[in-house]
Amino acid sequence: MAGIEKLPKNNIHYTIGVMSGKGGVGKSTVSVLIAEALAKKGFRTGILDADITGPSIPKLFNMKNEKLLTNENKLLPMELDNGLKIVSMNLLLDNRDKPVIWRGPLLSSVVQQFWTEVDWGELDYLIIDMPPGTADIALTVMQQMPVDGLFIVTTPHDLVSQIVKKSIFMAEEVNLPVYGIIENMASLVCPHCNEKIELFDTEDRPDSVFDYDIVASLPMIPKFSKFIEQHSYPDIIDNEINKVLKLLNA
Repeated sequence: MAGIEKLPKNNIHYTIGVMSGKGGVGKSTVSVLIAEALAKKGFRTGILDADITGPSIPKLFNMKNEKLLTNENKLLPMELDNGLKIVSMNLLLDNRDKPVIWRGPLLSSVVQQFWTEVDWGELDYLIIDMPPGTADIALTVMQQMPVDGLFIVTTPHDLVSQIVKKSIFMAEEVNLPVYGIIENMASLVCPHCNEKIELFDTEDRPDSVFDYDIVASLPMIPKFSKFIEQHSYPDIIDNEINKVLKLLNA
């Protein structure tokens, strides 16, 4: 790992990575929930969508035709009404349905540009929504960006939990702190009686995964876009995400 030069710190106080061993576990949803909760508390917050080939952040915020603008050769993040700043590959494409068919080095270069060539201004927190897995972009983020620590997102399923170990080993290999594991889609709240329904067999599930605590357990969220539009979430979501914010001293 010697010889890796990190990119400059910019005016961003804390940079937090959100990663997963595999896709489909709701990593982007968790990134949004953390960022929204920080913004609600008054922190200047941004989301860097580092999943170049599968960007989800604009879709989650129901962005349709919005495009990033430039100012003095710098990209300007899209800013929501609550002050949250967003940069994503899908905010640069004319046709958001077209795939980005690039090799790893070019993908990693774009992620670096999202750091160096974006006018983020001064932020308290930047959340990096990383692509699933442990390939080029994840390595670029971990080695070359001044990331303070990671949350790893999983679902309480044996197969996914096994893959989490790869993400943990990768973080340990580059000496990057893992704040903890966030379980997503662990349960469902009945819309009629508000009873919590566990979706997986949790009887023998430990409170930690490979020596890292499960810091939050989130239910599935029907009609998620409705809550995003209102910047307001059910209490069960707020309570779990607040556990995450405590680890960030937020």
